[in-house]
Amino acid sequence: MCESHRRREARGLGGVRTRSTARKGRRVQQRPARFPIRAVSAEEFFATPENVPAYLVRRGLLAPGEPISVAELGGGVSNIVLRIESGDRRWVLKQSLAKLRVKDDWQSDRARIFREAEAIEALRPVLGSTNLPHVVHVDREDFLFIMTAAPLGSVVWKESLMAGRRSDPAVAREAGRLLAQMINGSRSDPAFGEKFSDTTVFDQLRVDPYYRTTARRHPELQPEFDELVHTALAVKVGLVHGDYSPKNMLVAGGKIFLIDFECVHWGDPAFDAGFLVNHLLLKMFHQPHFTSHYHAALTDFWNTLATGLGAEMNYNFKRRTLRHLGGLMLARIDGKSPVEYIRDDPTKDRVRGVAKRILVERPEELSEVVGMVLGAIGEV
Repeated sequence: MCESHRRREARGLGGVRTRSTARKGRRVQQRPARFPIRAVSAEEFFATPENVPAYLVRRGLLAPGEPISVAELGGGVSNIVLRIESGDRRWVLKQSLAKLRVKDDWQSDRARIFREAEAIEALRPVLGSTNLPHVVHVDREDFLFIMTAAPLGSVVWKESLMAGRRSDPAVAREAGRLLAQMINGSRSDPAFGEKFSDTTVFDQLRVDPYYRTTARRHPELQPEFDELVHTALAVKVGLVHGDYSPKNMLVAGGKIFLIDFECVHWGDPAFDAGFLVNHLLLKMFHQPHFTSHYHAALTDFWNTLATGLGAEMNYNFKRRTLRHLGGLMLARIDGKSPVEYIRDDPTKDRVRGVAKRILVERPEELSEVVGMVLGAIGEV
């Protein structure tokens, strides 16, 4: 995927096709967004493999009779995601859902899909066109956009990690490099802070289901989670992806194709660092026999991030990263979105024990946290 495309301006979509004609009975909600948001009518359209071919023809993206293949891509709880293939065109359609597909009641503003499309285009000059999709089409009425797919042969980094294969060190280093580049690049352009200042969706999809929900289930840790909520929403120092996870990193040739920017906002980038570190540590709990692989990936990521950030990787950044890590670790067991691969109670208890220690003991170095994890899994 990611055919060669010319560089676009950070704040524009250039030739991106957008659907803007209102259907009868639909009102435009006046908001300061590049892609206007419209009220949902009774004619609500939800994309399926069956109705997408006709949709593409109606939008002028496909000629009548052109061969096409459409398949659902699984794994997400907040969107409909479909792969589209027609000739040499390989696209992904993404449509936001108002109610997420989880056990708990979990709602989010569907207009987040437009901010995601904006973030992808705004970041292409910062991260490079080969590391991000290209936005092909935006539908303002049906809360969806279409982007180019990842390069053929790409492998989701999470799948490689879960399979226990020794990850190419270049991948973990690339994850660190991209995060540092996103932080540094966004800080150098004031437009990012203006464009992505709204934290509503981040609150709906991360702060509330992760921090507030987990605090309610662990009331003894309410002060620690209150501090995390404040930090997550009050610190405003850089662009935050909000879901910086191996599942959103498609790898080909040691290069990462980064996706899923629906939680993007201007805030605390230490959240992203803690988010990725948490995923690597959770896999240590899940598969202790592959600990050396996960530890190596964690070290490569962390060292590359530190090098890329330079002086910005200071005490405060590391401290906030580790605070977020403790909250995220516990949230992935007892929040609204528990990690799907840790199912047995003994492992859950080990994760809870380490997460609580991080929150209460407040370690200042990542090596201290790794020691806690190694100590916990050493008991298995």
